[in-house]
Amino acid sequence: MKWSEFSIHTTEEAVEPVCHILHEAGASGVVIEDSIDLAKEWGDRFGEIYQLSPDDYPEEGVIVKAYFPVNSFLAETIDEIKESINGLLAYDIDLGSNKVQIAEVHEEEWATAWKKYYKPVKVSSSITITPTWEEYEASEDETIIELDPGMAFGTGTHPTTVLCIQALDKVIQGGEKVVDVGTGSGVLSIAAAKLGAQRTLALDLDYVAVESAEQNVALNQVDHTVTVKQNNLLEGIEGPFDIVVANILAEVIVRFVQDAAAVLKPNGTYITSGIIKRKKQEVKDALTSGGFLIEEIVEMDDWVAIIAKKK
Repeated sequence: MKWSEFSIHTTEEAVEPVCHILHEAGASGVVIEDSIDLAKEWGDRFGEIYQLSPDDYPEEGVIVKAYFPVNSFLAETIDEIKESINGLLAYDIDLGSNKVQIAEVHEEEWATAWKKYYKPVKVSSSITITPTWEEYEASEDETIIELDPGMAFGTGTHPTTVLCIQALDKVIQGGEKVVDVGTGSGVLSIAAAKLGAQRTLALDLDYVAVESAEQNVALNQVDHTVTVKQNNLLEGIEGPFDIVVANILAEVIVRFVQDAAAVLKPNGTYITSGIIKRKKQEVKDALTSGGFLIEEIVEMDDWVAIIAKKK
């Protein structure tokens, strides 16, 4: 079978919304080639993982590649993707060069090649994320989350996800009720469950994300405590919850601060990420005006996560 490789040269800030657009368009796999990865101190942060080759990465920025079957609707699909990506400019998202390239590839060329980018990664003091095809021997104090990113909802190792998992690792003591807004692959809900949360509700508007999250939740054997539901943010959701975690765009976070406060218990914790550094103050202001006390702000690369308490 022949596939079309859609490749866009963009920025770190635009990766997650661009990937979401590609998922919505029916991408059958996504590869993210981020030039920042070459400069990271992987050994110090996550343990010795693997050797990166500069040949696999752009000199600057990020290249996102998605794969679509070659059919009679392909040209229309590509045009819709370009239009949606350009629409991100309305949200003040820097698209960088925004250069798009289209190439034709055979299935065997990409179906397994992307796996070289995905190896076990220790993302917090106790949690390591590993792909399903990797044999990994965990230490006694290490919790493993297995993910199969074949449906292209990320590997769980993007800085925004890592920051959220690290925040959950700090906050969860055991027995909490958690709601995960914009769950994607379900990795944050899985982490919450494995860290000791009593019940976790994973929400996403995208039905593909819901299916992906359900599969990953079952794979990690936490389906007895994690419920996945298709839902638009927190609309119609009733609490109270001990923790709300939201790894989504800053523009979306500021829109539902009051909704998060409404479903949280007094002194409940709100963990937010998906925030590019230049929008940190905007989110801080929205949280404080919405009745939250900022407890901690943590950063990784160009990304920010905020841990706040409901007053």
